[in-house]
Amino acid sequence: THIELLEMEDLQKRVQAATEAEVEAKKAEARELFEFAEPGKDPIARPIHEEDLDWAARVAVGLDRLVADFDLDGLTYYYRGLDGNEFERLAAGMIMGNSLLTARGIPASGEGDLKTCIAMLIMDRFEAGGSYTEFYAMDFVDNFILMGHDGPGHIAISDSKPVLRGLGLYHGKRGFGVSVEFSVKTGPITILGMTQTADGRLKMVAAEGESIPGPILRIGNTNSRLKFPLDPATFMNRWCEEGPTHHVALGVGHQVSRIKKLARLSGLELAVVT
Repeated sequence: THIELLEMEDLQKRVQAATEAEVEAKKAEARELFEFAEPGKDPIARPIHEEDLDWAARVAVGLDRLVADFDLDGLTYYYRGLDGNEFERLAAGMIMGNSLLTARGIPASGEGDLKTCIAMLIMDRFEAGGSYTEFYAMDFVDNFILMGHDGPGHIAISDSKPVLRGLGLYHGKRGFGVSVEFSVKTGPITILGMTQTADGRLKMVAAEGESIPGPILRIGNTNSRLKFPLDPATFMNRWCEEGPTHHVALGVGHQVSRIKKLARLSGLELAVVT
């Protein structure tokens, strides 16, 4: 295993080198793959401005070059941002490009979460997707958990055409631009988390459930209504007893049988929450 430590300048250089033809081709790809959303009721939502789409496409071209130049199998990134500086703008433009990378088997995880990037890679190689996800809210009436994340998602497992939504301010992040919104396909799902034990060993935490239909938050983030065999409160308590991080890779299908085999072959501890 080799981890390449890259700088923002590595991406910046490649974004600056993007040709107009490459940018236009990436914009055409976005128009084909995504539905462009109207602002909606979210007060920070806005129309997709052409300059925001242009910037997202330009950054996506740079990300493609970064992956090719460094032969990356996955990408983990984080930049806090400062007073709208150039790197803040660069990081804010990564969502669309990283969603496209994730969909073609190169998982991109935000917030510097390398462990979840590994979980995403595992789920992708199982042909199950592996979308960067966290716990949003618990519905105690209909007994499901709302899960998703801001930033990139695995659009290949969307239940319909994924949405690009313009945001004047990202949720919990600095910057603005276009963001990705969708729900995972309805039917069986698996969540896989990668954490570590008290003595520093890697540990996997997994659970199977179902993605159910219904309304979601139209906020420019991934959102899925996930139901597990346990009620939400009991499930969350048992999940947290395993010492997880707050992110998981969300995939389609029931994959625990495969994950158990991988854990046995790789010598990793695995906890299955049932």
